[in-house]
This record gives sequence, C-alpha cells and structure tokens, in this order.
Amino acid sequence: MSENQLLDMTTLLQASKQRKLSTLDELVSSGKKGLEAMEHSIHNFPDKQKKKATIALNRTKILAPVASPPKIICLGLNYRDHAAEQNAQLPPEPIIFMKPRTAIIGPDEPIVKPAFVKELDYEAELAVIIGKRCKDIAVKDAKEHIFGYTCFNDVSARDIQFKDKQWTRGKSFDTFAPIGPCITTADQIGDPTNLLIHARINGKLRQNSTTRNMIFNVYQIIHELSRVMTLEPCDIIATGTPAGVAFAMKPKPRFLSPGDVVEIEIEKIGILRNKVARG
Repeated sequence: MSENQLLDMTTLLQASKQRKLSTLDELVSSGKKGLEAMEHSIHNFPDKQKKKATIALNRTKILAPVASPPKIICLGLNYRDHAAEQNAQLPPEPIIFMKPRTAIIGPDEPIVKPAFVKELDYEAELAVIIGKRCKDIAVKDAKEHIFGYTCFNDVSARDIQFKDKQWTRGKSFDTFAPIGPCITTADQIGDPTNLLIHARINGKLRQNSTTRNMIFNVYQIIHELSRVMTLEPCDIIATGTPAGVAFAMKPKPRFLSPGDVVEIEIEKIGILRNKVARG
C-alpha cells in the first residue's frame, strides 16, 4: 500500500473467523488484545485479500476517528509559551473544562461561525484517546491506559468566553471540536512529550511549538484527571495549546473569518484541515 491508500479492515475481516469490529470506537474499547488481533490480520493475511480490501484515499471521506466519546476533557493554560504570551502565572494544577461531544467534526468538515460570534479563535492541541478504564492512576502507569493520539482544534468564541468569565458556552458550539485525521497508537507515537505542533491559517504559520513546552505532560495529566473522575475507553483529553492563538497576537488580534482554512499539524499524526463557514 502507498500513503494514498487505505486498508478497509471490515472487508479484510470478512474472510476471518475473528470477531468483527464495525467501528473504531469498538477497537479502542477492545483493548490491547483487539489491537494485537488487528495488527496480526494486517501482517498475516495474503496479499491478494489485502489488495481486495485496499481503497484509494481520494475515494473516501475521512470521518472523526472518535465520533461519540463518553466525554471530552480539555486543559487550559498548559503550555509555558502560551502562559507567557498572556503574562499569566503557571498554574500549580491542571485547569480543566469540558466540551460536549456534539461539538465534534472530522477532517474537511466546516467550522461554523454563528453570526453573533465576533471573535472566533483556533487552538492546536494534542489529544489523548483513552484505551482502558482507569481511576487514581499513578504517573508511571498512565501509558498503559492510552490507546493513542490525534490532532484536536479547541475552537473558541473568545468574545463569549471572556464575557462569561468561564469557558463552557464559548467553547461548546456545534463544530467547535474538530478532530483527526487519524489516531496514531501509543506504541507508534514513541515519545509524546517531544512532538512538533503547528497551526496554519490560510497556509501561514501561527502556532509553532513542541509538546516539550507543556506544563503537565500527558502522563501527569492522566494521573491528575483520574484523581477527579473515572476515565473510560474513547474519552478524549485535549492537552492544551501553545503560543500563537489569535486573541494574543500583537499589535491586535487576528480572529478567524468565513473562508479561512485552519490546519493543525502534529508530528507523527498528520494534518487536520477545516474551513470556516458562515453560520
């Protein structure tokens, strides 16, 4: 297969006696055994069968990899450079808030800007996909509960967010949680604490950082969150954004407008691309 092709596992498994997984959510929830069985199938099925299950990327529509998570947990002010651009003190503990799953969209789907939202912003974020139910997990054990990672855009209506002085309404509009284009598994990602993360608007670089700049890394985040709430398979944890967001730009903010194209790129994952549409 080339990078312009996809392997349809549903088709491939039709010839197998293994239990078929109809959605990615089912694969995540099946745990390590499910992933190992999937990898075994990919490596051991005859080339002829794999060829029949191969489809061209340009003939498919890529959907959000996790469409209906139990919850979306987000972190605020979790990058040192983002705190610095706001002249904010580093938080002693993670600042968390939630987004509804109805905000999720996939790659190339439109971010809808309601007419009454005046200050639409982007936030490039590394998202963690939880693979195993956990509570009160130690930092050293956190990796065992991660299925993988993907790109996340914490779209925000800053005028509403700052007026409310809390973040739920300004970050919860439909289409305000683009995610994708894929999930890179925990084994494939290597070290999640040293990944390049970028945001481009209409091809121009706005955010240019690395996950080394996180105040709390992914393992510390899982530890801290699991002290508060039970984490479940397919939960999405958005780990915060680096410097370069629109509202903090100097000499004046440069918010999103209909027609703008937002690209979130994270090393070893890919590019999440969405266009802003008028609501």
